[in-house]
Amino acid sequence: MMKLWYLLILFNAYFASNSEGVAGPIPIVLWHGMGDNCCNSGSLGAIKEMLEDSIPGVYVKSLMIGTNPAEDTENSLFLNANTQLEVACDIISKDSKLAGGFNGIGFSQGGQFMRALAQRCVQVPMINLISVGGQHQGVYGFPHCYYPTHKWCDYIRKILNIGAYFSWVQNSLVQAEYWHDPINEDAYIKGSIFLSDINNENGVNKTYISQLNKLKNFVMVKFNNDTMVEPRESEWFEFYTPGQAKYITPLRKSKIYLQDRLGLRQMDKAGKLHFLSLNGQHLQFTWEWFIENIVNVFLK
Repeated sequence: MMKLWYLLILFNAYFASNSEGVAGPIPIVLWHGMGDNCCNSGSLGAIKEMLEDSIPGVYVKSLMIGTNPAEDTENSLFLNANTQLEVACDIISKDSKLAGGFNGIGFSQGGQFMRALAQRCVQVPMINLISVGGQHQGVYGFPHCYYPTHKWCDYIRKILNIGAYFSWVQNSLVQAEYWHDPINEDAYIKGSIFLSDINNENGVNKTYISQLNKLKNFVMVKFNNDTMVEPRESEWFEFYTPGQAKYITPLRKSKIYLQDRLGLRQMDKAGKLHFLSLNGQHLQFTWEWFIENIVNVFLK
C-alpha cells in the first residue's frame, strides 16, 4: 500500500511539473525572419541543432513556408502574410508531435508572425511565445534583408516609400503588411491587411484576446543597438506617438494597452509579459545568453 501511495505522489508530481500533459520536453516551433529560411546553417539550422543539444529529447520544428528552403526565402518577401499564417497553422496541425502543444520562437519578422499564429491558430495550443527582435507594432523604415545586397531589397524599399498601402503593394510585398505610418494612422489602420488586424486596431477580435491570454509567458527580446528595425522599441510592442516619428509612447501608456485591445494589460497583471534586452545589433546574441535567459527560464 505504501508503494502504491508513493507511486501516485510521483505520478502527480510529474504532471504538476508538466501541466500540458506532454511527455518529455515541450516541443519547439521556430519561425525565421525576412529573407532567411528554415534551414540556413548560419541561422535557424544552427539554432535548431543547439536547442536539440541543450534540451535532450526535444522535438524542434523549423517552419518552411514552401517546398524547399529557396522558396521559403522568397515567400518571406512576397507571399501574403495571412497566407503564410494559414500554411504554418496547417503544418503544425498535421504534425502529431505537436498535438499536445508547443513553445513558439520567432526571430525578427518571424516574431510577429509567431504571435499572430498564437492568436489565429486555435487548433494546437502555444504554451510560451518568445519573440526575438519581432516588430509587434510594425516598422516605419525598411528592415534590412538577411542578404543586404540582394537586388530585391532596394526595390522593396523604394516601393514602400511610395505607397505602402496601395492594395497591390499590400498583396505583393510582405513588409508592406507591417509598415506602420505614425504620421497617417488612419491610412495605416484602413490599409494594412495584416498588422492592424492582428493588433485589433480595426475592430476587436475577441478570439485574439482569449488566445493570447492562454499563453503562460509572452517574452519579447529587444536589441538596444538595433539599427535594422525602426523603431527598435517595436520589439517591446512600443511605437511612435501618433502624428510624428520621433518620440516613443511606452507600451503601458499606449492605446492598445490602456484599452486592452489584445489583452496585454491582463497578461501584464498576471505576470505573463517579459521584457528582455541586450546590447548589440539586430539578432546579435551569444548562445550562452540565449541558454541563460531563454532556454533555462522558459523552455526547460
